[in-house]
Amino acid sequence: MNSNSLPQSFIEVPTDHDFSYQNLPYGVFEVPGKAGHRIGVAIGDFVLDLTVLEDKGLLSGGERMFRDGRLNDFMAAGAGVWSTVRDRIAELLSAESPELRDNATLKETSLHPRDRVEMKLPAVIGDYTDFYCSRAHAENVGTMFRGKENALMPNWLHLPVGYHGRASSILPSGSPVRRPSGQLKPDDGPPTHGPCRLLDFELEMGFFVGPGNTLGNPVAVSDAEDHIFGMVLVNDWSARDIQKWEYVPLGPFLGKSFATTISPWIVPLAALEPFRTDGPAQDPEPLPYLCGTRANTFDIELEVGIRAAGMDEPATVCRSNFRNLYWSMAQQLAHHTVNGCNLRPGDLIASGTISGSDPSSYGSLLELSWRGSRPVSLGQNVERTFLQDGDAVVMQAWAQGEGYRVGFGEASGRVLPAL
Repeated sequence: MNSNSLPQSFIEVPTDHDFSYQNLPYGVFEVPGKAGHRIGVAIGDFVLDLTVLEDKGLLSGGERMFRDGRLNDFMAAGAGVWSTVRDRIAELLSAESPELRDNATLKETSLHPRDRVEMKLPAVIGDYTDFYCSRAHAENVGTMFRGKENALMPNWLHLPVGYHGRASSILPSGSPVRRPSGQLKPDDGPPTHGPCRLLDFELEMGFFVGPGNTLGNPVAVSDAEDHIFGMVLVNDWSARDIQKWEYVPLGPFLGKSFATTISPWIVPLAALEPFRTDGPAQDPEPLPYLCGTRANTFDIELEVGIRAAGMDEPATVCRSNFRNLYWSMAQQLAHHTVNGCNLRPGDLIASGTISGSDPSSYGSLLELSWRGSRPVSLGQNVERTFLQDGDAVVMQAWAQGEGYRVGFGEASGRVLPAL
């Protein structure tokens, strides 16, 4: 389909813009000077205020879902409601429909310039789980610390490994990140306490849970996507030196819990459907509860830039793709619930670092600098092995169609000095 035959909105959107008419991602925002958080959809350089439209009875005649400044109620409503609301939003924004297009008063109250609103977290996030689902990343890290012959732990090809993260320190894009302090262990001598010296980013993507499951009732892998509301970019900041000393025997704790940055716009799976593709062949074959279709991932381009103090633009240090994940979102969710664990609307599940086979696609500085032994050039005679104070990390993601883009915006944050 060429761009001339694509359905169009009355709001003009350039073909390389993240927030096309084919995208329509959901977010929560605040208008300066007006009380309360509102729910909206991004379209080009504007935000369509769903709270206003619902107040005017223009979305549905059923239960109100957009009045309390969070998306949890809408997430819980399920795929049928999501589809109905998405179709109605598309109708209101259509170039062919006069209902919003020709109503100057309604446009004035329901369309906000995106650069004049402040984005908030899109949901009340009750729980956060981080997986470890990129084989290239797992092999890289394993090779650094255990050698190539023992790169993958014995369980890695049999289940998606994960840990329970900290929901309270999840931040919307643009929020600063304070360098954490903790226990550091030199190669010889006792541990000390001080600011992290090996601060890193991790390029990840995550999904928000829609309808949950009852405690004790697992979700089948074939039904898992019915429980996925949509996707966001994730930067799971990592303090490598704190993490190294603390993670045995129970895994990540203070080295991870100080900050996780997400992009504030949630892209629904419906917008990504044209970009569905096969995941990698899995060998050995997973156990039956993890077996599903191979068309279980999406072709989503990923990019990371670092802007050091004094730089005008970020320097790109990584280009990867979501399809580099070995374990799919459906497999992550099915494994998460196989023991009966109950997920709830608004829970966030992240993929783990997404690295490809090429060094330019490594999704962390730990890999890009190979544990600090190969400095990464940012240009202008600036190099990094790990992040310094004042550095800003800017992540972007998009799926490119013919004549349109389905993008995620940014997940960005700047490093502040330790207290």
